[in-house]
Amino acid sequence: MDLIKAIGRTVTSSPERQAEADVDLEIVRRVQAGDVAAFDGLVRKYRERIYSVIYHLTSNRDDAADLAQDAFIKAFQSINRFRGKSSFFTWLYKIAVNATYTHLRKSRLRSFFSLDDVQEGGEGVDWVKELSVEPSIGKAAYIKEIQEKLNEAFQKLSIKHRTVVTLFEIEGFSHTEIAEIVGCSEGTVRSRLHYAKQQLQADLKAYLK
Repeated sequence: MDLIKAIGRTVTSSPERQAEADVDLEIVRRVQAGDVAAFDGLVRKYRERIYSVIYHLTSNRDDAADLAQDAFIKAFQSINRFRGKSSFFTWLYKIAVNATYTHLRKSRLRSFFSLDDVQEGGEGVDWVKELSVEPSIGKAAYIKEIQEKLNEAFQKLSIKHRTVVTLFEIEGFSHTEIAEIVGCSEGTVRSRLHYAKQQLQADLKAYLK
């Protein structure tokens, strides 16, 4: 069975997402018109998602918090340059991802995948559920082992491949949106997702059902 069966799917824009984008645009217009306090609503709406995507790329909570804050500061400072050609959250994510790339290049950090949600009893990432478990292995020991193996496998991917996996599989962005965020073609996004899928499957084949 595929480890990441969702990779390769096409996520189409829904009416709900378009409606959300329209609401964001209205708030942006208010900020651009001088209602700077309205920007706080965008911060509250997206701060957890921005923090999450940065954390999955850096695996450092302090760095993720700092970079998320920096992303919102940069977005606010550049808000008058936003013309609505893309949705606000796509524009914001692009700022956050670019800032994270710069940080990783400067510090030469190696990021890895987090399974905190699984450890804390949450649903976690869907494709983690495709992994098998031996009845003789206790839950805590199994989760620790899986985390280590996933960290190792995810760490082997380049930052560009980790980014598209994070944005597609965890954040639920479409190929088109990811292409806008990372600045490449949709074909490149699909290619990177396909490569990442193959690499993770190869590294984790012992845990496949």
